[in-house]
Amino acid sequence: MNSSKPMPPASPNVEVAIVGGGPAGLMAAELLSAWGHEVHLFDAMPSVGRKFLLAGRGGLNLTHAEPHDQFVLRYGSHRHQLASVLQAWGASELREWAHSLGTETFVGTSGRVFPKEMKAAPLLRAWLHRLRHPQSGTPVQFHMRHKLVRIESVSQGPARHTALEFQAQDLAADKLRTSHVVAKTVILALGGGSWARLGSDGAWVPLLQAQGVPVHALQAANCGFHVVGRTGAGWTPFFETRFAGHPLKSVTLSWRSAQGEPIKRQGEFVATTYGVEGSLIYNASADLRSQINQHGEAEFQLDLLPDRSLAKVLQEVSHPRGTRSLSSHLKSRLGLEGVKMALLNELLSPEQLHDPLRLAEAIKALTIKVSATRPLDEAISTAGGVAWDGLLPTLEIKALPGVFCAGEMLDWEAPTGGYLLTGSMATGVCAAKALHQKMKGDEP
Repeated sequence: MNSSKPMPPASPNVEVAIVGGGPAGLMAAELLSAWGHEVHLFDAMPSVGRKFLLAGRGGLNLTHAEPHDQFVLRYGSHRHQLASVLQAWGASELREWAHSLGTETFVGTSGRVFPKEMKAAPLLRAWLHRLRHPQSGTPVQFHMRHKLVRIESVSQGPARHTALEFQAQDLAADKLRTSHVVAKTVILALGGGSWARLGSDGAWVPLLQAQGVPVHALQAANCGFHVVGRTGAGWTPFFETRFAGHPLKSVTLSWRSAQGEPIKRQGEFVATTYGVEGSLIYNASADLRSQINQHGEAEFQLDLLPDRSLAKVLQEVSHPRGTRSLSSHLKSRLGLEGVKMALLNELLSPEQLHDPLRLAEAIKALTIKVSATRPLDEAISTAGGVAWDGLLPTLEIKALPGVFCAGEMLDWEAPTGGYLLTGSMATGVCAAKALHQKMKGDEP
């Protein structure tokens, strides 16, 4: 299907082609169609927004209400590239957009922003209705079951266009066919490499690399980690059997950034059969993954009782326990039980457990080591992607003039909490604006 023969030059049969039907692609399509462009959106799946729907299963977290300066910091080492993008269209604009679709939002106690219905499906339905039946502009034309297998820049006289080759599923004939499209301009919003069954399989990476586009390897982000136990890899069979799936609530995680800066966050996560996973772990995932890449393993410290000082914990631990077991003693004096107590037994030696000072220090800063991320396809999102030095500030690909990138396929990452969705949609807005300006002939 993807032959080495060059695609023949051809006149454009599409004005704007958007490849990828996630939030970034849909947002770009909405703006460009409203501005009067003829937009054709292609996606490999039978329907669009599949990962968006999955994200909304437990309550769709749209964005976060924290101040912009703090919001941008959540994008870590790539905040400098995204700062201007998010300044132009960010959290407040996303809430206004949702409201324009009839979706009221509210701010939760953690600052996260949710639709009042707490569901993704009604919002997606309203969004697709607007794209297909806009009050003004041109309806978006959807081409489903079209998987991109080739992309090339082609010339037609002095103009340069983009030839796209798709592997299309012909339902009527029950077979695959090749579909060729030549577009004046293109936005690629193909996602990362996680949740392949929903369409984000990273298959676009070699296609762009073949055209000289620099792409950093895709890696798991917002993912679980394998732990290093006290006696070897992983938890002991006892801990795994009894406590896998148990949440650790009201704890504080401390770790160091890639630059060595101390970071501390309070929240919760879950012990799993292989190690640890959950929202608090996702906050640290970029730095933990970086340390593993450099040193083969990483570590963080866990404060099991963040509301109590070390001095108070030491006082309670040192209190005579008589004939009571250590577990009973710590439950009585400190309320430590269940998976928290099990973690202490799992990771501390008998000498540490029976030394009041060392035990108290461990309760306030229990070191947990991790050795690897879970597989890429299990991750909520991915790091890596199209390198920023291969893009113009407008998100246009230098090696493919007229082709823009948006969403998770760009080299950035962010923790859960609304940052991923906001970043994806904001880059879709940025790419759409730049493409519109280019088409008008007044690009910046």
